[in-house]
Amino acid sequence: MSRPLSDQERRRQISVRGLAGPENVGELKRGFNRHLHFTLVKDRNVATPRDYYQALAHTVRDHLVGRWLRTQQYYYEKDPKRIYYLSLEFYMGRTLQNTMVNLGLQSGCDEALYQLGLDMEELQEIEEDAGLGNGGLGRLAACFLDSMATLGLAAYGYGIRYEFGIFNQKISGGWQVEEADDWLRYGNPWEKARPEYTIPVHFYGRVEHGPDGARWLETQVVLALPYDTPVPGYRNNTVNTMRLWSARAPCDFNLKDFNVGGYVQAVLDRNLAENISRVLYPNDNFFEGKELRLKQEYFVVAATLHDIVRRFKSAKFGSRDPVRTSFEAFPDKVRAKTCRKHPKTSVPELMRILVDEEKLGWDKAWAVTVRTCAYTNHTVLPEALERWPVRLLETLLPRHLQIIYEINQRFLDRVYAAFPGDHERLRRMSLVEEGAVKRVNMAHLCIVGAHAVNGVAQIHSDILKNSVFKDFYDLEPKKFQNKTNGITPRRWLLLCNPGLADAIAQRIGEGFVSDLDQLQKLRGFVDDESFIRDVAAVKQENKVKFAAFLEKEYGVRVNPASLFDVQVKRIHEYKRQLLNCLHVITLYNRIKKDPSKPIVPRTVMIGGKAAPGYHMAKMIIKLVTSIGDIVNHDPAVGDRLRVLFLENYRVSLAEKGA
Repeated sequence: MSRPLSDQERRRQISVRGLAGPENVGELKRGFNRHLHFTLVKDRNVATPRDYYQALAHTVRDHLVGRWLRTQQYYYEKDPKRIYYLSLEFYMGRTLQNTMVNLGLQSGCDEALYQLGLDMEELQEIEEDAGLGNGGLGRLAACFLDSMATLGLAAYGYGIRYEFGIFNQKISGGWQVEEADDWLRYGNPWEKARPEYTIPVHFYGRVEHGPDGARWLETQVVLALPYDTPVPGYRNNTVNTMRLWSARAPCDFNLKDFNVGGYVQAVLDRNLAENISRVLYPNDNFFEGKELRLKQEYFVVAATLHDIVRRFKSAKFGSRDPVRTSFEAFPDKVRAKTCRKHPKTSVPELMRILVDEEKLGWDKAWAVTVRTCAYTNHTVLPEALERWPVRLLETLLPRHLQIIYEINQRFLDRVYAAFPGDHERLRRMSLVEEGAVKRVNMAHLCIVGAHAVNGVAQIHSDILKNSVFKDFYDLEPKKFQNKTNGITPRRWLLLCNPGLADAIAQRIGEGFVSDLDQLQKLRGFVDDESFIRDVAAVKQENKVKFAAFLEKEYGVRVNPASLFDVQVKRIHEYKRQLLNCLHVITLYNRIKKDPSKPIVPRTVMIGGKAAPGYHMAKMIIKLVTSIGDIVNHDPAVGDRLRVLFLENYRVSLAEKGA
């Protein structure tokens, strides 16, 4: 069997055949050498592979900057409606290869590095994952940004620039061990700090009511410093922005203590403020009512909404437009999208800005808020839905609790008018839940304060309407919609599987890369023997390459001709990895009972991370590794069955084809 082509070799072949446009290889080489010398201050005698990666990343980034500036200038001139996607998670993964694909630079960069005697795949491996998400929710946010840029929509992603992302997973003795993900230790060539747009965010304090309205006084201030990352669309010259906020203490933070000799302690106490953006909570499907988590949520909401209002006011002609300055046009220019258990404080914060700072009347402010906000629910798990203790909200965000109480009273008045005498319905629908611990139901708050609510699949949306939020659906059925999640075909087909993308492009052209409906043209090749052979060959080639990777990284030799049975998800009881384990045990027992019985060889691969405090999920990982220890070392089984746990599975590992 001939050696499988590397992805770099395959892309060079594609370029030669004309399936990718020609790039100016000489310009790319000059840009690479310029950044190596002037940005990194290195030459080829002392440069390391990481230096070469940084030089390549800056070279590719150069091709983004002009498009990025022109896109923002276009938005300023045309003043379109802007979409703002707020999330505490953006699981972007690696940026280099995705950017080269979207800009049409990949084959040119491959050729430039080839002429420079460097290996593209080696340099790509050096890039750190931007693991600022736990799994599906964070990855969905990243996919939305890519898709909206490809559609040419004026869209922005807003989140937190965590210093430490999702933990690195090590398997020791079959057990998961967590290690910190210090993804910024070598810097991030894709981001640009924007200190001129730093925003103060307030916590704690007290509220004073007077003739001019409510004032939030004696607060603790944390500064939100924005870092912008370009998000390129697929070959359309559109480059949108993801803005991530980093927490900073103000210069005078507790420095009054200097007068009593406490200067050193005052400086050390700055960490209390900056901890807000220190670490991503490593849990995707369980609500933890921790003060730091609420601080993170409000931090990104407050900074983002003030940024949105600033951009709205400073838009072309905005300051001279009486409709604009009265905020009547705000919902026509702004759509703020929040998701599941993430920035739900956006409703009371927008009300606070409009009522307390912009001096709108309550009814007018509420109409603007509802028309602006939309809510996506990602799960029906009761343990994942936020219910914040009233006492914590009263301490941390006292003005917001007052606003929530007012929203709740007005909403319950509406419910009672629609369903007179139904006191049980009032109890179920209240934003404030009574009990041993009084809590605010944040999902209810988001539904009441949004003009649209959706699930992420039809069956999910139906459950919301018929079960979880049925009372709200009965009150306002037109508010409930469905948006079925999709994928990002550039990363998950063109980038991860260039061989398959090549085989498809040879038959139907490259239009499918930005229009997946064109894949229906493949129906005409369902009986085409050459196409069937090409797809089978690509599949087997990928399996051979991945089998070599498994042997190198995990020390386990697998049969490339076996059926690859893969389940990769966060480890959780409802994800049912346990059922998969029981199936593997059943297959093993069948082989042991009758070794002569023919069976399709199978390689079972399970991957995913367990939340550090989730004991049962960690036990499931231990079970998988223990089953593998038995199955993989039983000579009677041979290569008919193999079981692997894929350690530290992440976006970059997925790009290898896992």
